[in-house]
Amino acid sequence: MKQILKVVTQSETIAVPSQKAEGGQTYKSTIVLQEPGGKYEDTYVATMLGATAQCRFYAGELVVAALRFTTREYNGQVYQDIVVADIIKIEN
Repeated sequence: MKQILKVVTQSETIAVPSQKAEGGQTYKSTIVLQEPGGKYEDTYVATMLGATAQCRFYAGELVVAALRFTTREYNGQVYQDIVVADIIKIEN
């Protein structure tokens, strides 16, 4: 899904262990994105990984984001993950 979203907040970037990344670690940050239109519009909490996680976005900025939605089962519970596949700041 690709759409224009407003940044609500972004966490600090942290290094996390990764079996897939060179050096055994990658970067991770959590970003909260909201559809434009008001405070009651749909809001997404998504994970940014790798080089994308090192980009900084600030509250109120508009971005075009491609989000990847996945589900997984663990111990009989189903969880949904949202990962930012690509994100580009819209210049104001």
